[in-house]
Amino acid sequence: MHEVTRILSAIEQGDPQAAERLLPLVYDELRRLAAEKMAHEKPGQTHLATALAFAACAQGRRVRFWTVTGLVTHLVESREERQLERVLKHLQRHELMVLDELGYVPFSKAGAELLFEVVSRAYERTSPIVTTNLPFEAWPEVCGSERLTGAILDRLTHRVHILEANGESYRLRDSRRRLKGRKG
Repeated sequence: MHEVTRILSAIEQGDPQAAERLLPLVYDELRRLAAEKMAHEKPGQTHLATALAFAACAQGRRVRFWTVTGLVTHLVESREERQLERVLKHLQRHELMVLDELGYVPFSKAGAELLFEVVSRAYERTSPIVTTNLPFEAWPEVCGSERLTGAILDRLTHRVHILEANGESYRLRDSRRRLKGRKG
């Protein structure tokens, strides 16, 4: 904790490298908290992603939250309206982009290619958070192509921190609890 206080003080004094020293400590703490929480219950992936996005907003970062299906639909519509390049440039301005619920709805070939374009342009410029219940091996079913999936994963998994949320779903557990309450 003393190290964090010292780094925060250095950030306040304008030390440009101080933030880089803080990030590993933040990641370690996030990993510790996530592991502790996941040992007892499965936190909602969307909830965790939203909390991280909110924290980034509180730091003045430019953040955008999308369901993956919503983003792909927006990209396809933008392309049809000949506004795709404008939309892609707008997306590049964000420092953090949450892509929620990848894998619930498969994409068309065009949709998967547009998602790749977003991921490719964001690579090493924007921090992505992707939530999904699918293991990487199942992503080709959503993206429609092993080659395209490989290219997306290559960019998303380079210099990444993966938090695996294993365990019972919060919604399922809550539903069971409510049903027991009605019967009891």
